[in-house]
Amino acid sequence: MAKVEIDEESGFCFGVVTAINKAEEELAKGGTLYCLGDIVHNSREVERLKAMGLITINHEEFNQLHNAKVLLRAHGEPPETYDIARRNNIEIIDATCPVVLRLQKKIKQEYVREDSRDKQIVIYGKNGHAEVLGLVGQTTGKAIVVEKQEEARKLDFSKDIRLYSQTTKSLDGFQNIVKYIERHISPEVTFESYDTICRQVANRIPNIRKFAASHDLIFFVSGKKSSNGKMLFSECKKVNANSHLIDSAEEIDSSLLANANSIGVCGATSTPKWLMEEISKAIKSKLK
Repeated sequence: MAKVEIDEESGFCFGVVTAINKAEEELAKGGTLYCLGDIVHNSREVERLKAMGLITINHEEFNQLHNAKVLLRAHGEPPETYDIARRNNIEIIDATCPVVLRLQKKIKQEYVREDSRDKQIVIYGKNGHAEVLGLVGQTTGKAIVVEKQEEARKLDFSKDIRLYSQTTKSLDGFQNIVKYIERHISPEVTFESYDTICRQVANRIPNIRKFAASHDLIFFVSGKKSSNGKMLFSECKKVNANSHLIDSAEEIDSSLLANANSIGVCGATSTPKWLMEEISKAIKSKLK
């Protein structure tokens, strides 16, 4: 029978662990707790917490809320969210990841800095992603978001550029953007780049490559909305073409199991350990 192994290094990062712990602590006290957006980009974990009483709301619903308790997830929020909370007497349970908070502060300081030169604040990240919306909010919406190298063409290379990164993006992708800007920027202006990628994510890349390469078949467990899930899955694919992205045991394709002697189960920083264990059990039952 094929050997099934769960990657010990996969699973929640400390930012997600903190947010979920805060939610569980508040729910244990009783009373109503809202969460602004999915607490984590994993539908199964969202369902688990919903069953415990957590109510997920969007920004429109948040704006209408008064005299309530709202959890802010690890991704962080723009300043206007805190303004609305003050106006509407909303108690904030702030679970913003400290890595994201530091980055927000850095971007805000750069934005409010008094200098006579015109500069562009650029964020390498996914447009519309919760964390990126929080970062752009530090600049009253003025920061430019660039996700692919081609998008860097829209920058004005005759102006100063300050480049930051969404914390869960790929280090290689960030360095490609840096090189592109360096090649095109005018010598009369300045370019500064800040590698603000979270090492909890970046440090997983060498391990996940090694893990994926050491098995015949890989099931990468991740919510479809997870940014770091997409990035880490692509790293698995690079070293093992027989890697498959799933977010539940129902998505396991049994026909893939026939020729595999060793099967690896790994996941994103937003993937709960219990879900990887559930998938490992499901694989084992199909192998019998």
